[in-house]
Amino acid sequence: MKRNYLITILFGFLLNFIQAQTITFVSELTNKPLPKVSVFGNDGSILAFSDIDGKIDKQAISPSQEKFQLVYNNFPVATLTYSELNQDIIKINDQVKEIETVVIKNTKPAKYIVIKGNFNAYVTVNNKLNSYADGIVTYVFDNKTKKLKSSNVEQYRVFRLEVKNEKKETSTWDYGSSLQLPKLKNVGNPEEYKTKRNTIKELKGDRRDQIEVSGAALQEKEFSLFGFRFFDIRTILNMSFEKNSGKSLKDFLEYNEVAFVKLKHKSEPSYNQIILYNNFYPAEFSFSNDDDLEKVKFDKANSNYKTKYWQESSFPNMQTIFSSFFKDDLKEQQNKTKN
Repeated sequence: MKRNYLITILFGFLLNFIQAQTITFVSELTNKPLPKVSVFGNDGSILAFSDIDGKIDKQAISPSQEKFQLVYNNFPVATLTYSELNQDIIKINDQVKEIETVVIKNTKPAKYIVIKGNFNAYVTVNNKLNSYADGIVTYVFDNKTKKLKSSNVEQYRVFRLEVKNEKKETSTWDYGSSLQLPKLKNVGNPEEYKTKRNTIKELKGDRRDQIEVSGAALQEKEFSLFGFRFFDIRTILNMSFEKNSGKSLKDFLEYNEVAFVKLKHKSEPSYNQIILYNNFYPAEFSFSNDDDLEKVKFDKANSNYKTKYWQESSFPNMQTIFSSFFKDDLKEQQNKTKN
């Protein structure tokens, strides 16, 4: 009897210990968890990104940063000191931006489903921004199978921070070539993500339902290629749909993906953490029998735009947040198309 009592106390202690190692972000209006909250240090580093349960690891923050900026839905929502952030639960005003209504056009069913919207993508090296892109992209899905047929970027910008690019120092590389358009491969068929390699979590909110898909590789042994070492590859994908919906393409509201990899040259003493963020926000939904859309090549060596699309109030302009830290050091690549 005493042994069972001691075991109960031990498990209770361990549970409290585990919970104390995390910070949970919740909505101050609904008290529901807030996934995808970014925690910026005062040097512009992205120190943490909350999961579907609204949690980050407390070890990700340090008193040396002094102040921390919280970013949610591409907007700064709070600036906190270390003591203010180092709590078990942080409440956030998550209604700084209304959920944009997706405009539905050409409602008569046709061969293709066309979803147009805004995207941003950025790469960090050891938590510090390396390169950034945003723009407008249109995805074409087969209406029968709901499979992605093509991704068509219309306009985009690319920004980079100047780096040394030493061949055998992976922390100095320019990772701009790693910038990608959000994939949306299985958004039309979310059940395709249910494999043995993935972990699926769902969150039903007051305004939307979310699905988080996470997977990992190279967790125990590194992979070597041409003197470079790869380790601890992880992905966290989050898809949002209309509340209590069938989670079809017509219900689709948002896509976010974070990919992690640790990389080093064999001569480097430790790994560098590379993280790629990809986000897409639908703006228009339509049916079409034509899949031949106007597009440009997504060439990360330059920008390519005809209008100042980023000035629209609904655009997810993370560039302004990054520029608040890096000022003129964050340089836009030359616009290939002149207005």
